This record gives sequence, C-alpha cells and structure tokens, in this order.
Amino acid sequence: RTQFAGLPFRVKKKGEIEVMLISSLDTGRWIIPKGWPMDGMRPAEAAAEEAWEEAGIRGRVFDEVLGLYSYSKWLDEELSLPCIVVVFGLEVSHFDDSFPEAGARKRKWLSRKKAAQRVDEPELKQIIATFDPARLR
Repeated sequence: RTQFAGLPFRVKKKGEIEVMLISSLDTGRWIIPKGWPMDGMRPAEAAAEEAWEEAGIRGRVFDEVLGLYSYSKWLDEELSLPCIVVVFGLEVSHFDDSFPEAGARKRKWLSRKKAAQRVDEPELKQIIATFDPARLR
C-alpha cells in the first residue's frame, strides 16, 4: 500500500528551517501528515489535502519526491498493513484553527535536527535531517 505525505516546513527570517510534526491519533507519537491516494488528485496534491485535514495547514506543495519511508499501519490489535509513504515538500503559508482533525492532534514546529529525533521511522529521520528546501526551487 502506498500513502502520500507532506513534509511541512517554513524558513525563518534568519534562514533557519523548521519542520512541523503532528501527533498521531492512536499513540500520540510524532509523525508528518499523510494519507491514501485521492481520485482526481496528483500525489503531491493528495499530500497537501491530508496536511490541511490533519494539521490545518496550507501552502505550496512541490511535486519533487523528497524520499520514501515504510511503516506498519495497525488496523486493529492483531492486523497491520505494511505501507510505503512518498514524501513531498510543503512550504506552509497559512494556518487554520478549524480543520477536520482539530482537537484530535497536536502540531509542533521544530528544527530539522529535533524533528528527526522525534519521529520513529529511520528513513523519515533521514529525510527530515537532510531536507534542504533550496533543492525544491
């Protein structure tokens, strides 16, 4: 199974790059917004839609793939589904306080180093740690 994710980022005035992580619904661990393909949407567009639904953020999504990571999506206590997640950059320009999963998730801006330390998946750690938005322009 394939999912699409947006790596939300912003560049601060001094050039510092921050990445937004959100809490997962079930365990509260730190993740990036992700979801299943959506009919009629390019993969990057689906990633951007998930970012709004899960984190209330909007911005410019880039079609360039930043990387892939794998994880097991638990459907219940005994059944998990192996998933591959395709990650796209999402430059955040707008925040909504009202969005579908508001109140169900936390969102937090972190440096790339701290964000990479907080996620569990080794490939996602690498994607975040080495992310350079200048490559997207």
